Amino acid sequence: MTGGARTTRHEILVGRQRIRAHVRHGFGVPLVLCNGIGAGLEVLDPFVAALDPATTIVRFDVPGAGGSPPSLAPYGFGYLARLLGRVLDRLGIGTVDVLGLSWGGALAQQFAFQNPRRCRRLVLVATATGALMVPGHPRVLAKMVTGRRFTDPGRAAAIAGRIYGGTAADRSHDIAALFGAQTHAGSAIGYLHQLLAGAVWTSLPLLPAIRQPTLIVAGTDDPIVPIANAHILHRLLPHATLHRHDGGHIELITDADGLAPVIEAFLHEAGRRP
Repeated sequence: MTGGARTTRHEILVGRQRIRAHVRHGFGVPLVLCNGIGAGLEVLDPFVAALDPATTIVRFDVPGAGGSPPSLAPYGFGYLARLLGRVLDRLGIGTVDVLGLSWGGALAQQFAFQNPRRCRRLVLVATATGALMVPGHPRVLAKMVTGRRFTDPGRAAAIAGRIYGGTAADRSHDIAALFGAQTHAGSAIGYLHQLLAGAVWTSLPLLPAIRQPTLIVAGTDDPIVPIANAHILHRLLPHATLHRHDGGHIELITDADGLAPVIEAFLHEAGRRP
């Protein structure tokens, strides 16, 4: 539980782009959370609640998602990584650990590559190498072409089990309620920009240069990102550890109490950086 941890809410202007960010204040190296496609920062509430309340947590909405207005033009992950760096600068935050879920895992990889000294450790959850990856089932991917599940709780409940796998089938109404609790629903153009960013990006040439200790968390029942992608990441990242579980794509949310201790143990692991 978050207990009495203090959270501050920010609207940060970087150039012409306004970014919504929340910081839960604690101690040690802050953990930055990069969310999945179309999701506002509230979607990760269950995971944040399961973490040690003494951990500083930084959450933000990328342009066009949640409470951040869309960008004027499409963008790439290189731009987003620079934008995130400037947001952290404005917050007065230096060295960080970064966790990326699904689409956010691409941003996390890019940030780690561009910021080898600033990013201490990396956690990649239910994610892959971008456009060049082992794809999920076409019927599942077709349901993700729009962000309707974030704005229509009935739609979210109806498809949660089919598209996310794992415990999502038993938690479909909880997922719908969580999506519906987002303060802001984002925009269609913002969702399109996120789709385009993922369609033209791959981390395959970057992975050997990402030297940070990395934890890869992957489920064996993930219809969106098959677990073969985790094995590719594990093979190509120089200092990676793979944690397999029996769940699906959003187990970080539906089984936060199970995965939070695994991630915290990795982040607090003793030892020097390579």
